[in-house]
Amino acid sequence: QVQLVESGGGLVQAGGSLRLSCAASGSIFSINYMRWYRQAPGKQRELVAAITSGGSTNYADSVKGRFTISRDNARNTVYLQMNSLKAEDTAVYYCNADLQRVGERFLFMCWGQGTQVTVSS
Repeated sequence: QVQLVESGGGLVQAGGSLRLSCAASGSIFSINYMRWYRQAPGKQRELVAAITSGGSTNYADSVKGRFTISRDNARNTVYLQMNSLKAEDTAVYYCNADLQRVGERFLFMCWGQGTQVTVSS
C-alpha cells in the first residue's frame, strides 16, 4: 500500500510564510511527477505547482514568484515553500504523485489527505 502524508499547514498572517511537506511511503519503485493542488471553499481544485523527477518545475500564475516547489528524491518527499501569503491562498492543499509501485509496470496517481492553510488578512 502506498500513501502520501502532508504536513505543515496552519494559520498565518498575510505576508507570512509556511512550508508544506508531503512524504510518500510504501512499496514505491519510482515517482514521476509530484504536484501540489489546492481547493478553496466553493471553488474547484486547482493545480498550484508541479515538479518532475529531474527537478523541472511549473507554477500557477497566481503563485509565481511567491511559492517554490522542491523535492528530495531519496526521501520521496515534495515540499512547497509559500512566501508572501495572501488571504486568497487560503485553501486545503493536497499533494499528488504519479508513481510506480514495486512489481508493477504502470504509473498510478496517488493523493494525500490534504492540509489546511488559512491566511488571515
